[in-house]
Amino acid sequence: MEQSLQVFITVAEQRNFTRAAELLHMTQPAVSSYIQSLERNLGARLLDRTNKYVQLNKAGEIVYHHAKEILNLYTRMGNLLDDLQHTASGPLTIGASYTFGEYILPHVLTRLREQYPKVSPSITIANSKEILDLTLRRQLDIGIVEGELTEKELTGVSADSFAEDRMFITASPRHPAAGQAETTAADLAEHTWIVREEGSGTRQMQEKAFEQLGFEPAHLLVIGSTQAIKEAVEAGLGLTLLSRWTLRKELESGSLWLLPFEGFPLKRQFSLIMPDSQFQTKATELLADMIREGVGFPEL
Repeated sequence: MEQSLQVFITVAEQRNFTRAAELLHMTQPAVSSYIQSLERNLGARLLDRTNKYVQLNKAGEIVYHHAKEILNLYTRMGNLLDDLQHTASGPLTIGASYTFGEYILPHVLTRLREQYPKVSPSITIANSKEILDLTLRRQLDIGIVEGELTEKELTGVSADSFAEDRMFITASPRHPAAGQAETTAADLAEHTWIVREEGSGTRQMQEKAFEQLGFEPAHLLVIGSTQAIKEAVEAGLGLTLLSRWTLRKELESGSLWLLPFEGFPLKRQFSLIMPDSQFQTKATELLADMIREGVGFPEL
């Protein structure tokens, strides 16, 4: 059954028997045989076939999502059994929001790999909403998200806050707001503000900043990348609110400035989330402990 599910998942994702066979190092007839066997065992047709591609039908969509969970649980079971006899090793699936994933996590993983070279991390960087969803579907061993989590969002996961993040109004030194002796909220409202996409923890805080300042910006520009936002702000395109963690290099070089304003910086929490489970692999536990203790975090 395990092999049949793996073949099915590959066909579903490639939407083509030939490409799936190449990835699995099988013949195309062998791939077809596995799919037919799975359909017989489940008593349902899972794929709609045409001359050019295959796609999941309704039954196939149900089986696909559960098959991903089943294979992840099977791999996790093997890792837990291996942990009983060996040091931390094997795959470790990590998801992180952009702020933590791009600016802090690489430093933590460097320390993890130095101490436990047999651990093989794979990393997904996405906004907090997507990381939470992947964790709930058990596609990740461990996730790091930012901002407030509701009780509903926490159903099916364990979560604990481990670090405070500070968010500052940020501008280019050449921006008009950077040269003003005194800046009012009305002044800030007239400028273009560059923000992240909906679902991002950073966007959540940017909306909170506008609420605290008492305005909706006259001009809003949405960019789905923190790095791209920094480049746009540095070019003088507008203002933004960003985490201090993301600005270390720019503040050192002087290419970006923090604008002082009453009530800022805003503060939020980074949270560690994991699927509800009685057991965690040794690699998961080790990484979780390192993150809680701030091991490898760059200095601000």
